[in-house]
Amino acid sequence: MAAWTWRFEKADGAEVQPAVVPEEFTTQGDAESWIGEHWRELADGGADQVRLFEDSTEIYGPMNLHAEEA
Repeated sequence: MAAWTWRFEKADGAEVQPAVVPEEFTTQGDAESWIGEHWRELADGGADQVRLFEDSTEIYGPMNLHAEEA
């Protein structure tokens, strides 16, 4: 079974430890639901962007965690 994981990064691509530690997800939908619930805490905790992986394959990213300024 595939494992879906997030990589947490600064804007320059350097990996950082997330403020909220994720579980290992069994579906892309579960991973995306989790990031939807926790993105603000992650951004406040120092992550600027995330990348989604299925096992070792990057699915997409980087995805910016900072809300667009109104």
